[in-house]
Amino acid sequence: MVEERDVQIIHLDETPYQQALDLMKKLQQQRIEDQIPDTLLLLHHPEIVTVGPRATNDGIKAPEGYPTHPVDRGGGLTWHGPGQLVGYPIFKWDLEGETSVAAIISILEQWIINTLKSLGIDSERDDRMQGVWLENKKISSIGLSFLRWVSRHGFSVNLDTPIGRVEELAGCGLERNTTTSLARLGYKITSEQFTQALLENMQSAVNRFVRE
Repeated sequence: MVEERDVQIIHLDETPYQQALDLMKKLQQQRIEDQIPDTLLLLHHPEIVTVGPRATNDGIKAPEGYPTHPVDRGGGLTWHGPGQLVGYPIFKWDLEGETSVAAIISILEQWIINTLKSLGIDSERDDRMQGVWLENKKISSIGLSFLRWVSRHGFSVNLDTPIGRVEELAGCGLERNTTTSLARLGYKITSEQFTQALLENMQSAVNRFVRE
């Protein structure tokens, strides 16, 4: 029998990035010390472009007019803002199959793919970049940072972002207009609908279930 684990869900309103980062670091340490169970933060940010080490090392910058914030997760530039759901799993990754960073990224990708499938949308992986893709466009980004195999940072799903904002960002070696939102592709999914489906698909995809 595959071991399962319960998860505490914390729903936040619009949260400034630095505030979320501080909370993630605090919860990560508490999870390492087993003071809290696995915890999933669900929120959205005011517009910000996070700049990972890859972008810094390659000299890649956000276009003018985009606020930025350095981060220590993998990857390059990632847009956050209105119309996007962000999930930060503060999980201890030591269940069956959670043997590497690549395996964990794959688990999160499959969770989002399954969630979209349950909403009638067929998405997929793409060799160009980790994350989730739809109709040759990237609609979900994933980037994690680990300490003692407890993660922070996480994933974002572009539901109905302001026209042109995420599209103008050329991050991680991708061209402009490669990343977009579900709404730009003709799929109208609300944050509430996606959140409900995400939690309903958590047990089958991640071997974790919502703590009552």
